[in-house]
Amino acid sequence: MNKGKLKAANKLKTARGQIDGIIKMIEDDRYCVDISTQILSAIGLLKKANIDVLNSHIRSCVTDAILEGEEQGEEKNRRNNKYNRQIYKVKDKDFLKLK
Repeated sequence: MNKGKLKAANKLKTARGQIDGIIKMIEDDRYCVDISTQILSAIGLLKKANIDVLNSHIRSCVTDAILEGEEQGEEKNRRNNKYNRQIYKVKDKDFLKLK
C-alpha cells in the first residue's frame, strides 16, 4: 500500500469512529445541530480521503499508464474518463467542458 492509500485508510478509520459516535448521538437523542456538525466533519474526512486516493492514483496508476505505452495507457485513460463522468454525472458530450 502506498503512502496516499495509507493516509486515506487512516482518515477512513477516523471517519468510521466519528460515524459510530454520530449514531450514538442520534440514539441518545442529542441536539440536532450537534449531530449535523459531526456529520459534516465526517463528510470532510471522506472528501479528504477521496483526494488522497485520487492523488495516489495520479502518482502511480496514471504515471504507469503513460510509461506503458499508447495502447495500454489509452485503455486506462478510457476507464478513468468513464469513472470521472460517473462521479461528476456528466454526459459524454459535456465531459470535455470540465477542463
